[in-house]
Amino acid sequence: MQNLIAELGPFAPIVLNAAKALAVLVLGWIAAGAIAGLVRRRVNATPRIDPTLGNFLASTVKWVILAVVLVAVLGIFGIQATSLVAILGAASLAIGLALQGTLSDLAAGVMLVIFRPYKLGQYVDIGGTSGTVRDLTLFTTELITPDNVQIIMPNGKAWGAIITNYSAHETRRVDLTFGIDYGDDADTAMRIILETAQADGRVLADPEPWVRVTNLGDSSVDLTARLWCEAADYWDLKFTLTKAIKEAFDKGGISIPYPHQVEIQKQG
Repeated sequence: MQNLIAELGPFAPIVLNAAKALAVLVLGWIAAGAIAGLVRRRVNATPRIDPTLGNFLASTVKWVILAVVLVAVLGIFGIQATSLVAILGAASLAIGLALQGTLSDLAAGVMLVIFRPYKLGQYVDIGGTSGTVRDLTLFTTELITPDNVQIIMPNGKAWGAIITNYSAHETRRVDLTFGIDYGDDADTAMRIILETAQADGRVLADPEPWVRVTNLGDSSVDLTARLWCEAADYWDLKFTLTKAIKEAFDKGGISIPYPHQVEIQKQG
């Protein structure tokens, strides 16, 4: 070791400091990840605390530890914390302008955690982008689309956008519309829709299922069913009932007409 230091000559202190700094960075990064993971597990293991808060606190802890590690690394090279604060204070305006978007995302992240317009695992639409909330950190919100595509959205964009939360309530209303021929009996068709819906155990009795004639179209009489179900059953129930009611129409002699036009010719 001494021979190596002797060979380095005047560069030996720089090389040693660089090695120390690298070791501190690696150990600090590992420690930050481990401690953040521990915080996330401990918080999420508490039933009274929302998992969204656990992820946010873990992200905060990680960045605080990394900031301390950065100060320690600068100290290795002889830059004291007081000097660093003085430098940052002198350059605060430039840093503020450069990090304006990042600071905005940080502030928005705090607001999202306080007001919680969405939580982990909920299906939301944020400014036209839909997906299931997978993570909420200091600076970003992560969504996963139904086709398993990852979307990373800055918190500033999320907080400033219109948020539609499809999972906020335990129940949702399923709206189904069917067009029947003008020659078919509307009461019979409505009875078939109602009986088919009530036969599915996922349709709630309260609020009461509702079927009405809602439109007289160019080619059909439109019937609309409004049914309530648990939010988790929404899509599967919608698809299942669409198929089941079509098959029930076939058995009951109710036809779903194709769009058609009537041409009238006048003779001179």
